[in-house]
Amino acid sequence: MPALTPEVVARMRLLAQGLVEPWPTPAEAARSLTCTQGQDHPGSTVSLALRSGSDGPGGTAGGTNRGTTAAVRQAYDAGLLVRSWPMRGTLFVVASEDLGWILDLTAPKMLAATGRRRGELGLDQATLSAAETIAVRELAGTGLTRTGLLEAWTRGGIPVESGRGYHLIFYLALTGVLCFGPTEGKQQRIVLVQEWIGARAPTAAARPARTRDEALRELLLRYLRSHGPATLEDFCWWSKLGKTQARAALREILGEAPDQLEGADVGGREHWMAAGLPDRYADRARATAAPLLLPGFDEIVLGYQDRSAVLTTAEEARVVPGGNGVFKGTVLHRGHAVGTWKRSTRRHEPVEVDPFGTLPSPVANAIPRLSAGLPG
Repeated sequence: MPALTPEVVARMRLLAQGLVEPWPTPAEAARSLTCTQGQDHPGSTVSLALRSGSDGPGGTAGGTNRGTTAAVRQAYDAGLLVRSWPMRGTLFVVASEDLGWILDLTAPKMLAATGRRRGELGLDQATLSAAETIAVRELAGTGLTRTGLLEAWTRGGIPVESGRGYHLIFYLALTGVLCFGPTEGKQQRIVLVQEWIGARAPTAAARPARTRDEALRELLLRYLRSHGPATLEDFCWWSKLGKTQARAALREILGEAPDQLEGADVGGREHWMAAGLPDRYADRARATAAPLLLPGFDEIVLGYQDRSAVLTTAEEARVVPGGNGVFKGTVLHRGHAVGTWKRSTRRHEPVEVDPFGTLPSPVANAIPRLSAGLPG
């Protein structure tokens, strides 16, 4: 296997994730990434906008012709995108046609892992069934906001305080009953999966169901092609699927479709990526050096167990202060984080940057252009 440095890994990931050569539409970006971190709805909307738009294959990192958040919202409203909990108990954005098969693969483990918590909250099977009956009745048609659904459950005599409402939504999402769909202002309406997705992704409904092994191979292949260079451990952390099964799936992919992936050695660790990515990187290396502003919770940071290519341990502590689980936006240069940023409340200063050290001059000079080009 050829050897790669951590800096090259970080820069190749920008290319693999569509931050140098964006996909034409937000739906294509989401489909290629498969699952895009989505617990911060505004942030994930920006993440998808940055990876889509009119820059197209000839685009440049940090280009000002990126997609817009309006285009991402339109994709939600058209039923092309939804948010749900397909992996590790975290909200992700997925292409509508992918939600079903991913949940078939991942939901049983998550339902088993959260059973004790449902018991602690008094959410027995009778309560869960009653909540589903109300949800199916009240969400039919146009759906409801989260507040509207919680109010419907309260009227039906189902308590929603102390986290019960959240866990009811979470449970019904894992069981494929509901998901977050079209937008309503800054929120999303919760809709019935069968009604909302079934009407808008009929080809997915008609497609033969994947076996568990087929689904695992598909998820692993998509992850390595869109997030590589990455390790099997990165995938297992990202998906919370077992390493033994993932290793077997990788062997099958390499045996049946050896032209899909290629490997590299990074500090003695085996990494995998889309075939042809090294050649693409050789052509676009200069573009991967350009500065970027990424929102908090972006896949460049959260898509990997090992984040050392983009952040040192000390830098990560500043991106997630106190390990509180809230990730700040990052400023990238040559694929590595050089600071954090946030939108400013000051006039004539769109963003405030907190550098990890002295900002490289290309970054300092680019901040006005990058902040002006943030999707909105």
